[in-house]
Amino acid sequence: MKNILLIGGSYGIGASLAQILANDNHVTVASRTKPDNALDNVNYITFDASKDEIDLDLLPETIDGFVYFPGSINLRPFKGLSIDSFKQDFDINVLSLIKVLKSILPKLNSSNSPSLVFLSTVAVSQGMPFHSSVATAKAAIEGLAKSLAAEYAPKMRVNVIAPSIVDTPLANRFLNNEAKIQKSAEKHPLSRVGNKEDIAEMISFLLSEKSSWMTGQIISVDGGLSTLITN
Repeated sequence: MKNILLIGGSYGIGASLAQILANDNHVTVASRTKPDNALDNVNYITFDASKDEIDLDLLPETIDGFVYFPGSINLRPFKGLSIDSFKQDFDINVLSLIKVLKSILPKLNSSNSPSLVFLSTVAVSQGMPFHSSVATAKAAIEGLAKSLAAEYAPKMRVNVIAPSIVDTPLANRFLNNEAKIQKSAEKHPLSRVGNKEDIAEMISFLLSEKSSWMTGQIISVDGGLSTLITN
């Protein structure tokens, strides 16, 4: 069984992924809160990626899979975004990820073939209004992932998923009524918004040996939004 570490996996996509992985892997979820429907076969530790140092003594000696979920959806006109807003988005999306990675790197290196998965956004490749802050931060994640994938090949694999909007607590204010859901769905060639299982299943694949010939990839899971024009 593999040892999988999920940062920020108590709700949404992370919780769905933990459920998928838990029966066949040793899963540790490090997040600010423990979910109400916590799984018996998952190890939960309290950790705030924005300010805490992760307690390495609470983690297994070897980490075979790593996923970083903390992020932000700070959509505002560029002129209304302060420098502090850009810094906050960059801190939680990029610098906090780097801090965790540096802490657990020896444990990743103890694995025969560790797999890392980061989360980006379709807005990096498409250029969407009001996304300047989050797209800047997520673009940095994509660059980091490609650099790490090159530096640590062939031992370590690093891939990124770039989704469109997904129905999770993080996106709730954009999908909190049927009219908003329908409007968002109509923008996608597959005529729906994403759900947490769409992303969790892809992450599970990237963590598994089934994706052993994939690294340094930015994978769009976005209902066709980034590549198709249908209306």
